[in-house]
Amino acid sequence: MKKVLIINGGQHFAHSGGAFNKTLVSWDKRFFKEANGFALKTTDINELYDLEEEVEKFVWADIVIYHTPVWWFGLPHKFKEYLDLVFTAGHRKGIYNSDGRKAENPAINYGTGGTLHGRSYMLTTTWNAPETAFTLPGEFFKQTSVDEGVMFGFHRMNAFTGMRQIEGFHFHDLEKNATPERIKGYETAYLKHLEAVLAPVVV
Repeated sequence: MKKVLIINGGQHFAHSGGAFNKTLVSWDKRFFKEANGFALKTTDINELYDLEEEVEKFVWADIVIYHTPVWWFGLPHKFKEYLDLVFTAGHRKGIYNSDGRKAENPAINYGTGGTLHGRSYMLTTTWNAPETAFTLPGEFFKQTSVDEGVMFGFHRMNAFTGMRQIEGFHFHDLEKNATPERIKGYETAYLKHLEAVLAPVVV
């Protein structure tokens, strides 16, 4: 049985109620219940959490699924705080031992001290920006993808722990163009994506 940790990083703040990220978690729960063969744990960064328990969840999990909106081209501050606190609490407790370097040659092997090898993670992001802002010549993100641009540091953070990246899913134009039809289309596409990317890791 594969063990899955789902983290809802959709912070409640200002005009954002985090509703879509809660919806994503509900899609996950339905998918994994119907798929069978999975044990689930969840964390909502808006709720109180215990650092040791959160570290134990990462150590327990085979797959971590992160859901986050993107605010001002980064993570919501409470989600970033969660990661800062939990990963720091995980030092020599299962998340990482060191930065991987040795005193005799400190110029090499940075980022190899993680202890979550054998685990995988998947990232979803939600955006006001349309997908075309990343793909069309002359548009804002200069044809740089979400994963290679804004979320590059997030992926290296997870690589630092030793986790392997599973292809993620990015939801666009959810503020000005979140029609029921588009949301339904995203639901269908996302569930198909889960089935496709998780099949290779379920053995």
